[in-house]
Amino acid sequence: MPNHLIQETSPYLLQHANNPVDWFPWGYEALQKARSENKPVFLSIGYAACHWCHVMEHESFENTATAEILNRFFVSIKVDREERPDLDMLYMLAVQNMTGQGGWPLNIFLTPEGQPFYGGTYFPPVQRYGMPAFPDILNTLAKMWREENKKILDTAAQRIDQVANEAYWVGKSKSASLEPDRLQTAADKLVADYDWTNGGWGQAPKFPAPMAIEFLLTQAARGQPDALKTVDHALETMQRGGLYDVVGGGFHRYSTDGDWLVPHFEKMLSDNAQLALVYLHAFQITGKTCYRQTAEETLDFILRELMDPNGGFYSSLDADSEGEEGKFYLWTIDELRQALESEPGFEFLNSIYDIDSKGNFEGKIILQRNIGKESLSLKLGMSNSQFDLKLKTVHHKLLQYREARVRPLTDSKVLVFWNALAMQSFIEGGRLLDRPDFLAVAQRNADFLLTNLFEGDNLFRSWRNGTAKHNATLEDYASLITALLVLYQSDFNVRWYSAAQKLTSKIIDLFRDPAGGFYLTRHDQTDLAIRPKDLQDNATPCGNSLAVYALLLISSLSGNGSWYSLAEESLIQVQDTLARYPYSFSYWLKALDFAIRPISQVAVIYPKQSTLNNELIIQFQQRFHPHTILAASFYPPVEEGPEILKDRPLLENLMTVYICHRFVCKQPLNDFDQIKAALNNLS
Repeated sequence: MPNHLIQETSPYLLQHANNPVDWFPWGYEALQKARSENKPVFLSIGYAACHWCHVMEHESFENTATAEILNRFFVSIKVDREERPDLDMLYMLAVQNMTGQGGWPLNIFLTPEGQPFYGGTYFPPVQRYGMPAFPDILNTLAKMWREENKKILDTAAQRIDQVANEAYWVGKSKSASLEPDRLQTAADKLVADYDWTNGGWGQAPKFPAPMAIEFLLTQAARGQPDALKTVDHALETMQRGGLYDVVGGGFHRYSTDGDWLVPHFEKMLSDNAQLALVYLHAFQITGKTCYRQTAEETLDFILRELMDPNGGFYSSLDADSEGEEGKFYLWTIDELRQALESEPGFEFLNSIYDIDSKGNFEGKIILQRNIGKESLSLKLGMSNSQFDLKLKTVHHKLLQYREARVRPLTDSKVLVFWNALAMQSFIEGGRLLDRPDFLAVAQRNADFLLTNLFEGDNLFRSWRNGTAKHNATLEDYASLITALLVLYQSDFNVRWYSAAQKLTSKIIDLFRDPAGGFYLTRHDQTDLAIRPKDLQDNATPCGNSLAVYALLLISSLSGNGSWYSLAEESLIQVQDTLARYPYSFSYWLKALDFAIRPISQVAVIYPKQSTLNNELIIQFQQRFHPHTILAASFYPPVEEGPEILKDRPLLENLMTVYICHRFVCKQPLNDFDQIKAALNNLS
């Protein structure tokens, strides 16, 4: 018989709907049951693509004896961390304080008031790995709840106080203003800490760090050769295969080893959206076609495997298929020969990937090059274009063969935050790669989000099968604002700008902390023990860094000084921390760079009979301009448009361009050659 999760929309929760555990979703019903029956809460947080979440479900939550203990002594609650990042952040901090580490599945025991007293990650069904058996933990905690209740309640109260101290942390800067030298300090530290042997930062497991790379790209664009050298090495290392799926495009979650060979095989929309954008920007700066190819293949992967027919993007692909992690992506030598049908095709593949018949991972083969594509084409005596065409043909045959396998499960929920990240990548991919279909996908996605998840004055976080759920968090609002503003600067549809303005006002009303910064959750949300405040970037930017960047961006278009001041206030508070720990605050650094560097504002006014967004502006958009704001309109501009378009008359009924730099506006231009020269100077 199904449990209380059967009415949920999250694929992760629905995976547990037929467990013998009497699961509840997080909410009033479950917490009230715990209060009325005086039972502790067992809260288990995970997500659909989490391998060890599946392991624990099979070992423990499908086990009737374990379920009987849980049902008798606890109120059990299942949460999809991607739907409720506030709960995940709050109780992850608690577990990290208790154990010194965290991860998923996240399993924690709470009082009926939501205060934590014991927790961990994966618990085995029997004693192993030096860990106690999960049933023993349950029985011990149930006994303690009955016999040492006051001690548990006192411990829980102390735990929540510890969490509150971290969740409300606000950085303290010695300076009263923004300090440009913090950017150089941060960039120098990222370069110094870089692993020049294997690529990336830190030891295994290794994560791709798109935000750190993006920050270094902005510094490289300012002429820092060490920053560009670091970016080049990181991007080239990751795209060779292993972490990157050379057959189907797109990146796996992270590398379990230091060589980027063996990934954790789940594929997340959030990772691929960020990495596609980084490779696009690297192509803009370096002109390397291999970066263009990786970006385009990643975006094509998202279109092929993570696109909802209604216009949203799905969240992830599971790491597992047929009960084995990575099975969908691994090869035997016989499968490679069979897929390529001909010996010359296999020999070409072998010359690229140096295939070992014994495999390079548990007897199976993960395709990974040892050297770059340019070196390989030279080695094989082929031009780059010939090499790329032949390799593309071989990969396509492998992809066709792979498609016949049992696919990993798809987490088909649509999240505003991750969709906004993907939207931005498709916008920039569309204009940089001459892919109008990419821009059309982004426009459709923006329309989908505003139509289906923004109702009245309320933005929802998650959507699936026609149902929107859960109040959006700070990261949803802020990321959507930025994506809409990037989209506006591509097609100049004032609808996107107007929606971004409305969302910005909602951020101030719903999330602002008078002490500085923003809370993760709305002020009227009452189902949390404390109201968390996220300030550290992780696999994705945190809500506060996203909000600060969005405020800086929209204030540059709107001229709203109060929005800029709020962003500057937050940056001043944390700037010392950013310089000391750049890896963990990389999106903050992008915002700090935007705030400190002089911004150029370009306003383009067209006569009615002309074409909006002509070839000259399109060429300008294809360059890397991290500190340039662009707005355009037919004359006269509509009232709802950006402030930088106001009071800008046409000269001689010709396209007229107004450029302002360092808050100083130059003479308007309507001569084609003069406009071209002025725009080139901005590059």
